[in-house]
Amino acid sequence: MFEACCRSSGHGWRLSWAASRRAGSEKGSAFLFSLSNGARIQDTTKRVRVNKQIRISPIRVIAADGAQLGIMDVETALAAAIEQGLDLVEVAPMARPPVARIMDYGKFKFEQAKMARQAKKKQHVIHLKEVKYRPGIEEHDFMTKTRHAREFLQDGNKVKVTLMFRGRQIAHPELGRQVVNRVADELADVAKIESDPKFEGKFMTMILAPK
Repeated sequence: MFEACCRSSGHGWRLSWAASRRAGSEKGSAFLFSLSNGARIQDTTKRVRVNKQIRISPIRVIAADGAQLGIMDVETALAAAIEQGLDLVEVAPMARPPVARIMDYGKFKFEQAKMARQAKKKQHVIHLKEVKYRPGIEEHDFMTKTRHAREFLQDGNKVKVTLMFRGRQIAHPELGRQVVNRVADELADVAKIESDPKFEGKFMTMILAPK
């Protein structure tokens, strides 16, 4: 989606824009035009009009360097773009007159796609990982499971500590609480308790979140 902001300065206009791709959106782009008074006009068309696809005339034209070229007919604006080896791209189709900018549209799309990929890499989705224990768990198993929980937390994920009771073990909840409390103590340097230990049927659960 392209966003264009247009401000009046004397008899001239200033135009800037930002672009982003919406994941999973329909093919093409929609434009959002913001006037200096805060009004926002959105074009819901699915395609970006470029060069000869721009049919409404006259249009307000912005040069590649941001200079204002004023209002001119489409043919004149397109000729100016072609002369520079660039494209004429409609950036605010719902404005009156519509606003177009001279730019290298192919390069612009490439740079925006690159920025979108980089932004996606920086995104971190927090997952809830589950680590299961039992009352009377052996020391080796306890340390192994707790190490896994630590790794999950260090990766920025939350951990659901689940203690599973079998048979008559359910009659001794204090044994399970000792285990979950020990887990919290072992991980206190990297985690905080988000949800205190509680019973869910034959299970005792606790949620740990990264510090």
